[in-house]
Amino acid sequence: MAKKDIQKVGFDPIEFVHDLGIQSKHAYLAGFASIVISLVAWLVSRGKKSDDKAQSDRWGIFIGHWAPTFFAIGIALKQEE
Repeated sequence: MAKKDIQKVGFDPIEFVHDLGIQSKHAYLAGFASIVISLVAWLVSRGKKSDDKAQSDRWGIFIGHWAPTFFAIGIALKQEE
């Protein structure tokens, strides 16, 4: 979204988060943490009974999908810094 469009709306969520003191490095750390948590969830699912494995695998995949979002937020915050 262009800065002009954001100014029309009057609310920039990235600027708001930046003003709260969150830096790009925090978003990058959250992205890497979600990858690690996803891996741990998958490894734990391997040790469960077969009927619980599918749910645990889906949970790991769900957490793993957070990483690109955190990395994108990190890039946006880097541009604000």
